[in-house]
Amino acid sequence: MPMSRMNSPAVGMDDDGVAGHALSDFLLHLENYNPSIPDSVVAHYLNMSGFESQDPRLIRLIAIAAQKFLSDIANDALQHCKMRTSSQINQNSKNPKGSKEKKYVMTMEDLVPALQEYGITARKPHYFV
Repeated sequence: MPMSRMNSPAVGMDDDGVAGHALSDFLLHLENYNPSIPDSVVAHYLNMSGFESQDPRLIRLIAIAAQKFLSDIANDALQHCKMRTSSQINQNSKNPKGSKEKKYVMTMEDLVPALQEYGITARKPHYFV
């Protein structure tokens, strides 16, 4: 592409038009999407932290971001659980059914390292020790 074409205002406007169209499509889809975290819960915690918005799309966008964050943590905890159980299965290779059953249970052993990856420290209360 010639240098004069790259600096042309028409090139930038095409990119803005595409981005604007994608953003408006996203906002339309956002209005019809129901995240796992209800809007009222997100609005409550936003209000407690001092943030107030009358735009339900913004609240829903924050709910989707929170859902993604929780999903990433749960997925990382699942990976820790799989690694832990695979090492336990290798140690207890006497059980032939062990490799067929794939039930995973999230424990604090799995959740703590996953949370630490995101800078969150989780500890059991002293009365559970």
